[in-house]
Amino acid sequence: MAVSAAVALAPDLIEHERDATVEAQALCAIANWAGQFTSVVSLSPPDAVLLEVQGSLRLFDGLRRLLLRIDEGLSAMGYSAAIAAAPTPTAAQLLARTGLASTVTDLNELPAALAPLPLALLDQPSETIRMLAIMGVDTIGACLQLPRDGLSRRFGQCLIDELDRALGRLPDPRVPHQAPVRYRGGLALPAPVAESEPLLFATRRLIVELAGYLHMKQAGVTRLKLALHHDDRPATVLRLALSKPSRDATRIVRLLRERLMRLQLPDRVEVIQLDGEEERPLQSQSLSLFPEDTPPEEERWSIIDHLRARLGADAVYGMTSSPDHRPEAAWRTCEPGAAARSFVYAERPLWLLDQPRKLLEQEDQPMLEGPLTLVSGPERIEGGWWDGHDVERDYFVASDTCGRRFWIFRRRHEAGWFLQGIFA
Repeated sequence: MAVSAAVALAPDLIEHERDATVEAQALCAIANWAGQFTSVVSLSPPDAVLLEVQGSLRLFDGLRRLLLRIDEGLSAMGYSAAIAAAPTPTAAQLLARTGLASTVTDLNELPAALAPLPLALLDQPSETIRMLAIMGVDTIGACLQLPRDGLSRRFGQCLIDELDRALGRLPDPRVPHQAPVRYRGGLALPAPVAESEPLLFATRRLIVELAGYLHMKQAGVTRLKLALHHDDRPATVLRLALSKPSRDATRIVRLLRERLMRLQLPDRVEVIQLDGEEERPLQSQSLSLFPEDTPPEEERWSIIDHLRARLGADAVYGMTSSPDHRPEAAWRTCEPGAAARSFVYAERPLWLLDQPRKLLEQEDQPMLEGPLTLVSGPERIEGGWWDGHDVERDYFVASDTCGRRFWIFRRRHEAGWFLQGIFA
């Protein structure tokens, strides 16, 4: 309707200029997400995304379930779409333009399904549609009843060709959509946001897009960057690292919630942008026929990622051995799951003290019960001259009167004993 008529009905109406660039970006985002349902996705600007789904029907348990999944996914991304299915791309697009959900599976049913549709749905010049309306022809069915030769001479062959493509009489090839190498999505918020919960709600739309894109690539994301753009301040950047590649939208949203709830925003956010900084292929897994006592690997890594998101990446780490005979240098921190094989083959205690503790014969030792008895040893450890922390020690395994075992040593050229560790 005209803007004046709309304002008469709703005096508080706010006008917005139509942005063709944003609409094209939305179509591309939907096409990237829809690649999880079929390998053949095409854009039909300005209003349609076309999917060839015949080869995917068995995978998704039939056309009806497939269309429901597409509709649910679009709703989760904040889009309202009219979804139609037909044997030809042009017919499906015409049916969708009516705004009603329509499904036609038989090519012979297409003429009856398209006949009541208005000619204005065709991709024809407005002058052609106006001239046909003057002639009393305002539906596709009425147009198909006109002589083809006369219709072609008066309005051009393009009108006949579009009708023939819709009815399957002519081939209807489409240019496949090329997905980007890496995901990048953005969203302009309808109003500035200063709280974390509304930000998470808006970010969830982008994460659903990301999950569909990763399904299409058969990959998972390991590093994400969320940029929160303000009006007159530098963007607030939040990075999220996952221990294992994942494309589970629920898991990613949960981790982002932990980070956003601890984030202090310097100003209101107007635009959010989500980038997949690192993606890796996902390996297929064989499921067990019988229930397993241990949680799935994905769930185990989800716990680690949840702790890192809440406590910080530096607070949760793995431990791995280092090729060094000195106990204090024989281990180092690493990324969870990146532990290497042990390089030490001798017996070592489970608990090592931060610093060796000198044993004094005159005083009671808080960790010992009675005098110590040597059980095994010595094991000589020498090294460290290359980094300035050289040691010359003889190590023994000793036990107290309660049977607990300890790892003690003495320096080669010094008197006295030192406690290094305790065996479990």
